[in-house]
Amino acid sequence: MAAKTVGARLEDRWREILSVHARTSCEIDRVLHPYGLGASDFEVLDLLAATAHEEGDHCRVQNLVGRVHLSQSALSRLIARLERDGLVRRTVCLEDRRGVWVALTPEGRDLHAETLPLQRAVLARTLGDDGP
Repeated sequence: MAAKTVGARLEDRWREILSVHARTSCEIDRVLHPYGLGASDFEVLDLLAATAHEEGDHCRVQNLVGRVHLSQSALSRLIARLERDGLVRRTVCLEDRRGVWVALTPEGRDLHAETLPLQRAVLARTLGDDGP
């Protein structure tokens, strides 16, 4: 049998990455569903929690765009839903009226703390040394 071409090996690796991502995202969705969250919701809460330690208690929405796997419009809709659910608050950036700040509310911080161990356990199972 002929050795795989470089292109075929890259294709196999890409498909494996997609498969691991899909399995991990679905598992995160499953464990967070009882809390009213999905994987993308949690990712935004998690980034906001991490950002709060780095930059104060808020972050510009524009700074989240490149860090989540959503388009800017999808991220805006997700943040609007999290705001309706009382998990984040948005404010206009006074220095640049085009900018929007987003921050966790106390309820959002509590929900993040409650669900963080669940999400991290999924990551350990699917991405850890003993994962697939």
